[in-house]
Amino acid sequence: MDLQLTGRVAVVTGASKGIGLAVVRTLLAEGARVVAASRKSSAELDALAGANLVHVPVDLMDPEAPGRVVERAVEEFGGLDVLVNNAGGPPPGVSLPRFGFLTPTDDDWREMFEFNLFSAVRAIRAAIPVMLGRGGGAIVNVSSVLARQPAPMNVDYNAAKAGMNTLTKVLSEEYGPQGIRVNTVSPGPVLTAWWTEEGGAADIIAGQAGTDRESVLRNVAPEMMNLTIGRLVDPQEIADMVALLASPRSAGTTGAEFAVDGGFLKAV
Repeated sequence: MDLQLTGRVAVVTGASKGIGLAVVRTLLAEGARVVAASRKSSAELDALAGANLVHVPVDLMDPEAPGRVVERAVEEFGGLDVLVNNAGGPPPGVSLPRFGFLTPTDDDWREMFEFNLFSAVRAIRAAIPVMLGRGGGAIVNVSSVLARQPAPMNVDYNAAKAGMNTLTKVLSEEYGPQGIRVNTVSPGPVLTAWWTEEGGAADIIAGQAGTDRESVLRNVAPEMMNLTIGRLVDPQEIADMVALLASPRSAGTTGAEFAVDGGFLKAV
């Protein structure tokens, strides 16, 4: 299926690895021109280098950074059609999961909201005038199923993602009549660096469960989360949904949330 993304301009945040890298790779394969934003590049992102890809090294904890990324898209490619707010998860220097409501401090809450919600708010604020000038566009916010099924861990992260879901609904109502579609993709547990890095989620859970990282990734986490497919989700499976929602082929879809979670959510 032709997603009709050839020549369209996209910004992807958190683009150097994991879900963001998969989104960049997928949009490029569909013919889009992509501005990839992350604190630093990666060998995998560098391997995609070409005329249709620009990397902008920014720290999205900086309130001015999202606006600079959108400005770069206009400078390099003349506008903006697609914004993918993918940056999220543990803020720089933070390891998750954290257990219990009393664990995160005020500073932890502020950092979590800065990275997982406010960076997206600022990117959208910068993107909307540019999109309106081109007659519309598509915004895809990467949230989490934990926004809808929270647990007594990562309480600050869960709350930030719940805010993103609400933001998506509000924006879709305000800007849908003007041609800007806004949707959410909510991943479940995805096989990314958040899980696999040393000191990451797999190591933390392994310490709690008295096992090792590989056992957590292969068996413990899927069983603990009751994943229907019996494994963590692959980043490409998230990227495919993001690309579809970014596409004009999804012109009738706005204000919607799509869980790509391996069957984590069980509620109707």
